[in-house]
Amino acid sequence: MKAGVLIISHGSRDTSWVAIVDEAVNGLSLREAVPVAVSFLELVEGRSIQDGIDRLEGQGVTDILVIPLFVSSGSTHVDEIAYALGAKDEPEKETELERFRVSARIHYGNPVDDDPDIAIMVWDKIRDLSENPARETVLLVGHGSVHPGFRQRWERGMSSLAERVRRISGIAAADYALLNPDSVGDKVRYWRERGHEVLVAPIFLSEGYFTKNVIPGRLKGLTYKYAGRTLLPHPLLPHWIAAQAETMLERLRGEEPGTER
Repeated sequence: MKAGVLIISHGSRDTSWVAIVDEAVNGLSLREAVPVAVSFLELVEGRSIQDGIDRLEGQGVTDILVIPLFVSSGSTHVDEIAYALGAKDEPEKETELERFRVSARIHYGNPVDDDPDIAIMVWDKIRDLSENPARETVLLVGHGSVHPGFRQRWERGMSSLAERVRRISGIAAADYALLNPDSVGDKVRYWRERGHEVLVAPIFLSEGYFTKNVIPGRLKGLTYKYAGRTLLPHPLLPHWIAAQAETMLERLRGEEPGTER
């Protein structure tokens, strides 16, 4: 048995977006030396998921530990990638993604969701906006989903992450809003009516169209503070990736024949 790690992110035509993800993975430090590949769902030539699978299998990898580098288990991409890799029999939502060619055993991990490391990253990105914590609310803004089941996962993860941010920051309140279905304006107005300054934190991996255009557009005409800083770059993301990989490796080693549990 030879393990390898496949990190999958969405992808972008913006080369700086891709570079930021690569930089995070380059900071990865694992106790056990294993092959690592970074792939993208779309838009990055020569770096497709199939390319990543082929690269790892070409190095003799028999067990691929997949880390979906997405911010929520409510992402339909997390579901369709699991299906296309053979980690589940059917997708929960119809997809055009076809099954990949893969001989290795697939072990599918978890997206970011409400991990404690992520809460620290969120607060680090917006702490400079805070002036009077007793009268402030941190408002996390995520992409969301209109699809039943997926929307609920977005809501659970964002709600839990908001509570973690509130606890580590000491700010009076923390809440979340989604772009789909849109609740951003309503949430800002709700907290402003209660006399709170609203610090808006985008829950996206890196800057792009949604953080630069969509979120400011939804906030137009409202009073708020927004720096537009995303999760990356941040030194804790390699730590999060490594923790996921280490946990999956330990589980895999425990499943080897003759290994004590």
